[in-house]
Order: sequence, then C-alpha cells, then structure tokens
Amino acid sequence: MKALVLAGGSGTRLRPITYTSAKQLVPLGNKPILFYGLEAIAAAGIREVGIIVGDTHADIEAAVGDGSALGIDVTYIQQDAPRGLAHAVLIARDFLGDDPFVMYLGDNFVVGGITEFVQEFSAGGPDALFEHDPVNALVLLTRVDEPENFGVAELAADGTLVRLVEKPKDPPSNLALVGVYMFDRHIHEAVRAIEPSPRGELEITDAIQWLVEQGYTVRPHELTTPWIDTGKRQDLLEANRIALDFIEADTANADIDAASRIDGRVVLGDGVKVVGSVVRGPVVIGAGTRIEDSYVGPFTSIGDECVVLDSEVEHSVLLDGVQVEGMRRVADSLVGRNVKLVRADFQPRSYRFLIGDDSEVRFPT
Repeated sequence: MKALVLAGGSGTRLRPITYTSAKQLVPLGNKPILFYGLEAIAAAGIREVGIIVGDTHADIEAAVGDGSALGIDVTYIQQDAPRGLAHAVLIARDFLGDDPFVMYLGDNFVVGGITEFVQEFSAGGPDALFEHDPVNALVLLTRVDEPENFGVAELAADGTLVRLVEKPKDPPSNLALVGVYMFDRHIHEAVRAIEPSPRGELEITDAIQWLVEQGYTVRPHELTTPWIDTGKRQDLLEANRIALDFIEADTANADIDAASRIDGRVVLGDGVKVVGSVVRGPVVIGAGTRIEDSYVGPFTSIGDECVVLDSEVEHSVLLDGVQVEGMRRVADSLVGRNVKLVRADFQPRSYRFLIGDDSEVRFPT
C-alpha cells in the first residue's frame, strides 16, 4: 500500500502566518503538523509516500527531505495550482500505479493514527475486517457543528453511503469527510470521469460519488477519536492542546535557577534558560529560549531562540524567534516567527503597530 499526502494549498485561513511558511509546517508541540500525518502513515506500515507540493515546495522538501528520518521513502509531485483533491490523484497516477493507497491531507490532525483503518481496508490481510467483502474505498467521517463548510455524507438507515455533497448550503447530515481516504485502483477511473465543480476544481467528493453510482463499494467509518482541520487559529490551538497531552517531561538539558518552579509535564530544549519564572505544563519550549521573570501556562508551545521576559503566556503557540516583553497576558494566540510583542514606556502613551496584511489584534476592554 502507498500513501498520497497533500501539502500544497496556500493556507489562506492562517494568514499572515502562511505568507512566509507552508501551513503544513506550522508546529503543534513544536513539531510540524505534516509530521504527525507522516508518522501515522509510517506507523501503519506504509513506506512509499508521494507528497503533492505547490508554491511552498522548497519549504516542504527542506523539512521532510527524502523521508528517511521518518521511516518513509518520499517522492515529490508538483501541482501547478490548487485544482482540487481529485486532481492530486490524477497527477499522481504514475507514482500510484494500480496499488491501493491512503490519501491524507497534510494539515489534518487525527488522534490515534490510521493503522486500524489501513488494516480495515487491506482486504485479505491478517487483521482485515472485510476480507470476504472487498472494499473499493473507505472514507472517514466525523460529526461537526458547521457541516456547510465541509464535504458531507448522507447515510442510509443501515449505515451505507448514499451520497456525498461538497460544502452544501442545506447539509443532509452533520457527518463531514475527514481528510483521510483509502482507495483501490478504481479511483483513477473516477477522477478521469468527473468534471470540474463550479469553483473550478476536481472534487474528491464527486469522484467518490461516481464510485457509489457505478456500484463500487464505498464504506463509511465514523471516527470515535478527535479530528481537527488545523486551517484556522482556534482549531490549531486546540490541536496543539491535544498534542501536548501526549508529551513526557524532559528538562535534563535546560538551565533552571533556584527561584524558578517547573510544574507538570514540561519539555525544555537544549540550552533553555528559566530564571525567576513558573512554567506549568503541559508546555514545550524550544532550544535556546530564555524565560525570565515570567509565567508560562498550560498548553503553550514556544519555539527556538525565543525570549519571554516579565510576561505571562498561556494556551498559545509562539514560533521561532519571538520576543515577548512586559505583556499581561498573552493567551489563545498564534504568533509568527521573529515577532516582537513589547510593552514600552514612552510619552505620549499610545499603541504603535507594524502589522502585515490579514493580521488580527485584539485588546481587552
């Protein structure tokens, strides 16, 4: 079995962060989102992985390399523009051949991995659930609050898949397609048979619907573990919170003075200095960062070479090189690389900004 991972796309919902970085490389627990999916693929026993890349291909390739560090063998496949998930299957035909494969959206976060679903789909395998009932496609579903923003599945009373609709104005259910699919070779016929949608893309929902209408077996599977589409700030912070729930404390290579206190599960990278501060986990702090006269609260990830001075930070993600000084308090925030959040004493007292396009700043009343 192979895997096809989608790591193109522009990440418009995470701007301005994604103006300068691929959305799939935004960190959760100081590890790129993309790596969680690649590790899940490797854990399922899949080694051959094709990664669809777009304008941010240089960043993706620099981070992932040949995949050997993650236990996989990577082939990069260039997509000239975002033309839909089914288009990604279309251009990956030579890589995929006639082999069954997992398609995984690189900015999705699936707790618990995908091993059981690979086993469920792999007809004839020792753990296959349907070895006498071959499945042509397996789609993962989860219940969501705003189904109109997703591809939505309609199921019959017996649980079989009736139809799929992409971002419907009147959703037939609240069961959304998760960004993980499994297909056999018949999907290649499907993606060639469909036409672009009104938004000009080849939709994977249309391709799966074609399989259903042609009588192929498409089995739905509702997730019982959390799934998060990390395309928006609040969702990314929630995914970061979940990722930090799995860390184990490690402060062996940090410099912590006697006036500081470390509570709970805290990971401190090489050369981290904690001076006169409280760090209350779960928290991950990257190499070379300094925390001084500050409080770092639960569910916070701080990148490499940051400075937090005389400040409070909680339930936030700070990327590499961030400086926070004299701030009470930073919470529920996603802060991009090399950003400075500094309280300055000057007259006349005023707010001073240097803010890029699509930024968001909120002040307490």
